[in-house]
Amino acid sequence: MLTFIGLGLYDEQSVTVEGREALRAADRVFAEFYTSRLVGADVDDLEAAHGIDVEVRDREGVERDPDAILAAAEAGDVAFCTAGDTMISTTHTDLRMRAEDRGIDTRVIHGVTAQSAASSLTGLQNYRFGKAVTLPFPYAHGGDDVPGSVIEAIEANRERGLHTLVYLDIKVGTGPTGPDPDHEEYMTAAYAADLLADGWADELGVVIARAGSPDPVVAADRLSALADRTFGDPLHMLVIPGDLHHVEAEALVGLADAPETVLEE
Repeated sequence: MLTFIGLGLYDEQSVTVEGREALRAADRVFAEFYTSRLVGADVDDLEAAHGIDVEVRDREGVERDPDAILAAAEAGDVAFCTAGDTMISTTHTDLRMRAEDRGIDTRVIHGVTAQSAASSLTGLQNYRFGKAVTLPFPYAHGGDDVPGSVIEAIEANRERGLHTLVYLDIKVGTGPTGPDPDHEEYMTAAYAADLLADGWADELGVVIARAGSPDPVVAADRLSALADRTFGDPLHMLVIPGDLHHVEAEALVGLADAPETVLEE
């Protein structure tokens, strides 16, 4: 059996009760933290809280050479964990299909996701979001600006009046000069706002920092203004709103300190 477990958004306590019980019942527990991480806990915290040993796999060991995970799941009960939800944004459908092809039973125990938290914390209605995008560090795509695919997706959403959730790049194990096992880099919302302000300086943006933590930050302003602010420790996200329902506009003023003058434009 291979059980995919979403650990939630913040620390070792963010996993659901169902997920916690599955972790403790597993013969072996694998995890990856290259696509996201729990900013309020490390592997030692997870192990101590749940009485488990966690085997952390890098991208190569999950996406290209997952045989150790699959072989263990053929022999016993295995848990595979990520921050958030294992099948939303951090998608491991390929690993699940490989398991199914080998006759291994699988199941998914969901965790709270950044996607749902973005809607919940900002007051922006979930069904008014369009296609989400990931904004990479410029060095990651060989350019010095925002990739055309990101611009096109945001513009397509705006034309339909939809909000865009912008996930911000995380680089673990690789840096500007190539593979580096000690490299960890998390794009900040201010950096992202600065990149996007080149094309949309006066447009409204909404920052969400440390969703799921005891002290999340939600801030709305023009992208050019957000670029000059700091929002503390990672992880950060950014939303580019589309057309706002009056309740959404009121929520951004009340929950994110959006300038009313920006919303009136």
